[in-house]
Amino acid sequence: MTAAGRPWSGAGPEGPGTGDPQAEAGPGVVAGLLGGARPEEVRVVEDQAPRMLTWRYERERPQLVTLTSKAVSAQWNAETDVDWSTPVDPEAMVVAMGDAALPPVYRVAAQLPGSPLAGWGEREFRRLAVELLTARLSQFLHGEQGAMLVAAKLVETVPWIDAKYYAATQAMDEARHTEVFARYLQEKLGQAYPMTPFLEAQITDLLADGRWDIAYLGMQIVIESLALAAFGELRRTVQEPLMASLLRYIMADEARHVAFGILSLAELYGGLSAKELRERQEFLLEATLHSRARATTPEVWERLGIEVADVLPCLREATERTGLSPAAQFRRAFFAKLVPNVAKLGLLDANDGWLRERWAEAGLLDQVEELDTATAWLAEQGTGQGVGQ
Repeated sequence: MTAAGRPWSGAGPEGPGTGDPQAEAGPGVVAGLLGGARPEEVRVVEDQAPRMLTWRYERERPQLVTLTSKAVSAQWNAETDVDWSTPVDPEAMVVAMGDAALPPVYRVAAQLPGSPLAGWGEREFRRLAVELLTARLSQFLHGEQGAMLVAAKLVETVPWIDAKYYAATQAMDEARHTEVFARYLQEKLGQAYPMTPFLEAQITDLLADGRWDIAYLGMQIVIESLALAAFGELRRTVQEPLMASLLRYIMADEARHVAFGILSLAELYGGLSAKELRERQEFLLEATLHSRARATTPEVWERLGIEVADVLPCLREATERTGLSPAAQFRRAFFAKLVPNVAKLGLLDANDGWLRERWAEAGLLDQVEELDTATAWLAEQGTGQGVGQ
């Protein structure tokens, strides 16, 4: 975890706590502060970003006005618009998804000498597929809560009233997404997995950074582009009706969120210096290439009674033998979404193409979509306007 996030320690206005909140504040106060959660279930993120009030209420950004109006009219109710009575058979679900639920590399790993998966039958592989899906949806859940907090931060820190209005609608969207993923896991799949250290570090860094545009860039452009790629990949393969319905609702929201980031940041970045743009380029490089420790959820193997240290070498060897890497395939889909969005902001080619050159060296510019998400979204709404028009 980064320094920005830490477990609850009972710290308050008087300074850091001892680590024992009950000893410091008494059980009644602690219960109120934590809302019934245990101390280990709470993370504190310290944020020094200035909060901005504005008395300029004129609606000056027509595209954000359009976006906000659409967001308000597209609100949906997680209780009444979703049929939670739909039965879900997790094993039938992953069998129907095929390789998308259980990539072939796991079966190859089972055939290697000394593999802890040796002797597995279809029952064990189905259980692994269910756990992998549960782990994936768990990260969606945690990411949506992080997005909710970042959207709330944008309401407080962005200086434009039009952006505050839209960010408020996004906070509601992200709250609803968090709610439905939590409910799906609790009622249909089982216990959620913890947030991965990589995702936790990403979100706590965005919440702690004092620059409001970095919260925009990290969440609206990087993480939301990643979410669009991840949700799109799952939607193409899942046949389970309830999950398909949820993804359809959520992806419509997410496309608006990315468009919001592009429409807002394109205006800001057009006036930044080369040095300031380079700082944003370096942030993107760090967020996408240098922070590659996206560890798989080790708890998957713990639930299956397998030591992580025993299975990882087999998975690495199987990946090398087959040349099949689920992570690499997803990374290409992610960059297909991300690159045109970053290009629309002017960050891909700023400073003589510094970021383009580094992403090209990593082989991540081979397959990109032609349109950025904002332009595509506006076209779908029939406005006929591009960003900046």
